[in-house]
Amino acid sequence: MTLPEPETVALFCVEVRTARWAELVAWYRHALGLRVLMRGVDEGYALVAAGNARLALLARADAPPDSRRWSLAFEVTDLDAARARLEEAGTAAPQPTAHAEGFREIVVSDPDGNRVRLFQWPRHG
Repeated sequence: MTLPEPETVALFCVEVRTARWAELVAWYRHALGLRVLMRGVDEGYALVAAGNARLALLARADAPPDSRRWSLAFEVTDLDAARARLEEAGTAAPQPTAHAEGFREIVVSDPDGNRVRLFQWPRHG
């Protein structure tokens, strides 16, 4: 078996299956401010972007429950503004936690209960 060269393999997106598709699309768009690149209501498919990263939201009636094995981590430039946006969208967001590595973060759950981490490195200059 011949493996492809590393340059020919790229992660296109992370897929999240959900029975609450419309709610998740709205939450990632409004609470986190992600851009909707594509939305197919009839197909139950949405592709959203956070910078160069993409997240696909797939409508599935038999979607499994949330998992504590993974989280979606988003780097933000202003954690306090991101926290305020979450609160305005109706998501309870804790005060940021400072870590020894130098970043601050908050951890929330999306409407399906999936863990979402928002973090900010210190500003320099």
